[in-house]
Amino acid sequence: MAKKNIFVVSGSDNVATILQKGLEKGATVEVNVGDNSKFIELKDNILYGHKVAIKPILKGEKILKYGLAIGIAITDISVGEHVHIHNVESTRGRGDLTKRR
Repeated sequence: MAKKNIFVVSGSDNVATILQKGLEKGATVEVNVGDNSKFIELKDNILYGHKVAIKPILKGEKILKYGLAIGIAITDISVGEHVHIHNVESTRGRGDLTKRR
């Protein structure tokens, strides 16, 4: 049985945060959102505090964490993949984006 070692805040989130000292590729983790539960297999090694995709995310789609958009996928991201700077462009704290609006 997999341990509850990831955290999801909102049912709209497409990523979860790793709450364990890093999980290895191939590990199975349980994702709980409200009354729903599913298991996913990690496709990458993922460090504590980093994010994992819990839903498929297409290039150009928003990365949702805490029910809020925190970035845009710069490539397709499949369930179980590490979600970090290599596949996300941040949209938070970006003064250059504010000036464009």
